[in-house]
Amino acid sequence: MTTPTTTTVLPFPLPASAPAKTVASQDRIWGKAVTANGYAGIPSILIQAQSRLGLTAMQFNILVQLLDYYRDPNRAPFPSRAELGRRIGVKPKTIQTNLRQLEQAGLVRREMRKTAAGDWASNVYHLDGLIDRVRKLEPEFTQARKEREAVRLRVSTPVGRRTS
Repeated sequence: MTTPTTTTVLPFPLPASAPAKTVASQDRIWGKAVTANGYAGIPSILIQAQSRLGLTAMQFNILVQLLDYYRDPNRAPFPSRAELGRRIGVKPKTIQTNLRQLEQAGLVRREMRKTAAGDWASNVYHLDGLIDRVRKLEPEFTQARKEREAVRLRVSTPVGRRTS
């Protein structure tokens, strides 16, 4: 005959210096309730280089809308032209024309897709061209940032303490 054994569960001790959870900057800016509905990451380089990339305001808006759908790097966004038009407040034809121009500029690649029934569904929009162009601009923006930081440091350092 065996006697039943009781199991005692001991709580896992937390280290005394357990780091406190930090609040993400977007949550501090917008509030948790707003960001809980989604948050699109738009690189500052893309925003600052809009005209250098040859983007009109409409094309930039379309790209931002596509980026809002782009949450998984393994799954390109596929909103319909009608949905993009509703979000922006323009007709689907305006979206189509601007997407064609973005495609010609090499920033977007459209891929047609069909439903399981064989009907045409919304296009898939690959943003590899845009991502590549922004990445190529990064060294220039990084260098400019370092130069601004060096100037700020020189200006904020008293003359007698400067090393250069």
